[in-house]
Amino acid sequence: MERKINYITKLDQISGLSAEEKEELKEVVKKFEFRTNDYYLSLINWEDANDPIRRISIPSLAELEVWGKLDASNEKKYIKVRGLEHKYKDTVVILTTNVCAMYCRFCFRKRLFINKGEEIALDISQDLEYVRNHPEVNNVLLTGGDPLILSTSKLEKILKELAEIEHVRIVRIGSKIPASNPYRILEDEHLLDIFNWFNSSTGKKLYLMTHFNHPKEITDVSKKAIFKVQKTGTITYNQTPILKGINDDADTIKTLIEELSFMGVVPYYLFQCRPVVGNKMFSTRIEDTIDIVEKARSQVSGLAAKVRYVMSHETGKIEILGKTDEHIFFRYHRAAEEENAGKFMVFKRNPEAHWFDDYTELVAEYKVN
Repeated sequence: MERKINYITKLDQISGLSAEEKEELKEVVKKFEFRTNDYYLSLINWEDANDPIRRISIPSLAELEVWGKLDASNEKKYIKVRGLEHKYKDTVVILTTNVCAMYCRFCFRKRLFINKGEEIALDISQDLEYVRNHPEVNNVLLTGGDPLILSTSKLEKILKELAEIEHVRIVRIGSKIPASNPYRILEDEHLLDIFNWFNSSTGKKLYLMTHFNHPKEITDVSKKAIFKVQKTGTITYNQTPILKGINDDADTIKTLIEELSFMGVVPYYLFQCRPVVGNKMFSTRIEDTIDIVEKARSQVSGLAAKVRYVMSHETGKIEILGKTDEHIFFRYHRAAEEENAGKFMVFKRNPEAHWFDDYTELVAEYKVN
């Protein structure tokens, strides 16, 4: 199954785009970086201008529409040392790199690619020391960027150092690689050996948090990569934002969460697309999206239907529970402040809302409890 994957960073390298398209998109890639690979491009039906894989990976002029913030969830607020976020008591996030196998056009951390290296811990020794000094931290999420873009030797070093910290019981790796370049996994037995070692020899557990956004990404090759990972004892979960024009319909979500469950990947979160600069074209209205999610969940087994519809807000992870004719219901699934833990919230409906702030900015008028 060996295959050399070629990374593509220039629009001129893409034969599926016309000369006119390449020219008009130059302004977009000046502002928001472009990176993909030939495997992922092979999934595109170039005869379909609305192909979901194309929308995920190929720039669009709509990205230039003024909207949103670079750090919509104010992650910088929770940075304790360079490259480390500590928002929830038991969980630490380490930004290991500002490079991905591909740059999703809807990326909520595109600030990392714009402000190169500003938030990334290229040397994570201080991050690890922080974890050692905080015994309340029992799980660490490695993210970025994409940790699987790191060399295997560097990732091995990180995992071995985390394994030595007694109070860390879980390490999660957030990665788009299984969807965007599964050959990274299939062609690296050493990577799989490391995963196996971590699960079988440390008394701790490794989770791979995949980012399959659309059923078209679930190919025979990606399935083989997932199976190889699962054989190491690594537990696999998936999370994806709901994205306008990509997966914002019940049939697509149904197929996605069902196919994930069939291959043993737990559907974990469906995220409301964060209001990040350049992302307006992907943002859906919350009250429409509730209907999409619930219709999809009603058509699948409980294994797939356990997926939660949430927002990663500055104040915490807020689950979007449902609505009536007049009201919408939220609950803090994880809260940054203890006073909000488990808090249930009811607001008067706002059909144009794209984010939690669209309700709270009118709190005096809308909140009923």
